[in-house]
Amino acid sequence: MFPGKMNPKKMKQMMKQMGMEMDELEGVEKIVIYTADGNYVFDNASVVATTMQGVTSYQITGDARFEEAVPEIPDEDVALVASQTGATEDAARAALAETRGDIAEAILKLAQ
Repeated sequence: MFPGKMNPKKMKQMMKQMGMEMDELEGVEKIVIYTADGNYVFDNASVVATTMQGVTSYQITGDARFEEAVPEIPDEDVALVASQTGATEDAARAALAETRGDIAEAILKLAQ
């Protein structure tokens, strides 16, 4: 779209003439994008806000890591797994966490 090497000031001036503004957000320490399966975490990311025709969009640059969501484990599930396997509640909770809340799989895991 833009030929060869262009002066950054000239580029910014052209973008402003087209009604486009870009600003880097200062002081960004961490960005987290929450999803049902887990969170995408960006540490030390840079963020550029681009406004064009009244709409602002954000561009994130950096290395992301994915942290899986830890399911909430009801006390009733822990008690059930513990009673079925004879394991302690701590062991039952650990097995449920490892199997992402799957009761049958946690029972099979502890029964081995």
